[in-house]
Amino acid sequence: MLERNGTMKVASVGDCGLRVIRKGQIIFSTTPQEHYFDCPYQLSSELVGQTYLDAVVSSVELVEGDTIVMGSDGLFDNVFDGEIVSTLAAHSDVVEAAKALANLASNHSLDSRFDSPYTIEARSKGLDVPFWKKFLGMKLTGGKLDDITVIVGQVITSAASPQLT
Repeated sequence: MLERNGTMKVASVGDCGLRVIRKGQIIFSTTPQEHYFDCPYQLSSELVGQTYLDAVVSSVELVEGDTIVMGSDGLFDNVFDGEIVSTLAAHSDVVEAAKALANLASNHSLDSRFDSPYTIEARSKGLDVPFWKKFLGMKLTGGKLDDITVIVGQVITSAASPQLT
């Protein structure tokens, strides 16, 4: 939610994410909520699992020119933050930037040799190829096939207050 004073309030549950980029730097990032690796929180009924009460609520002050990137885990499991920043720098139009990020995530997800954020985290949690493959110098690599949703917005200023486009 973007308030008239330029404050964006974010309620986040699970492994979808949000980044705010200002002048080529990520100034705000949500953190995934997981029960354990690759088992994110899911909104459901109170009897079964998590509800809106489990959301992490944050606020960030936005200024003109800030870019907001929201995406499903298919984006953040396959694209590094540095790639997000460089892709945004190459596209001034938010629609084209969103398409480029979605395409990059898709390409990485299909690349079995790409050392993705997902496989790096998996290895850090002790998941890897069988020991005999390690003996041959192999390691767990590849993108993660998953849903990929990307929304990109940019803060503009109107006469009344900051707005998102």
